[in-house]
Amino acid sequence: DLSQGIHQKEVSLRLRTMPGSIALVGSGEYLPAMVELEKSLIEDAIAQGKKATFVQIPTAAGQESEDRLEYWRTIGKAQADRLGVEQVFLPIYDRQASMDSQYVDLINDSALIYLSGGDPHYLAQTFRDTPVWDAIVRNWRSGTSLAGCSAGAMVLSLTIPNFRILKHGPTDGLALFPEIRVIPHYNKFFKWIPDSAAKVQLHPHNNEILLGIDELTALVKRTNQELWKVHGEAKVHVLSGLPARALTAGEEIELPIN
Repeated sequence: DLSQGIHQKEVSLRLRTMPGSIALVGSGEYLPAMVELEKSLIEDAIAQGKKATFVQIPTAAGQESEDRLEYWRTIGKAQADRLGVEQVFLPIYDRQASMDSQYVDLINDSALIYLSGGDPHYLAQTFRDTPVWDAIVRNWRSGTSLAGCSAGAMVLSLTIPNFRILKHGPTDGLALFPEIRVIPHYNKFFKWIPDSAAKVQLHPHNNEILLGIDELTALVKRTNQELWKVHGEAKVHVLSGLPARALTAGEEIELPIN
């Protein structure tokens, strides 16, 4: 009847206005080892009414060589082919490109937006207060899945640690998840220093939850789920802001989210 039809439309509208799934990835974007994760993120968004398109944004590598940028395009295409979805590779390498409305149109209603690795400070500088970043956030809030790997995960924090010049302290991130700070590649770059030293050297703020995410590992929050779950081969390390622990695949944790 009419009332049932109205109720169904209201339920559908609520589903479309819920944030999409989110993945914070330590390393491994577009690699075969991560295909099941990326497939699941795409499926989550398709269930929310999004298109089967895989938007790949290599902006963090925008200062690298042409060969390196082509590398991101090539492995992204291979992963999209494995998944049976359309690759949408956006060559947004500088701030001028991040102002371009054509890229906003390509982002709209996509199933998965992926921010790949490189320089997180450059990524934040390039995207801050731009139409492209606004489109990424708007689409994620309406059901598109969002993944950030390495620099792409770091930039979502309120602050970004400066690994190369630690004495300079952090710089401003894009603050999509202001209470979470990510250290990617944790088992590769930080295995030689104690967790306590990492906490001091990376300048965590009192209200930030500092996470070390190992390579080929992700921390994922699904649409309609309250907890974040570990996926992948290694661990997610809680270093500060919550009781210290190391989580392996399948284990869950509650974290704040906007």
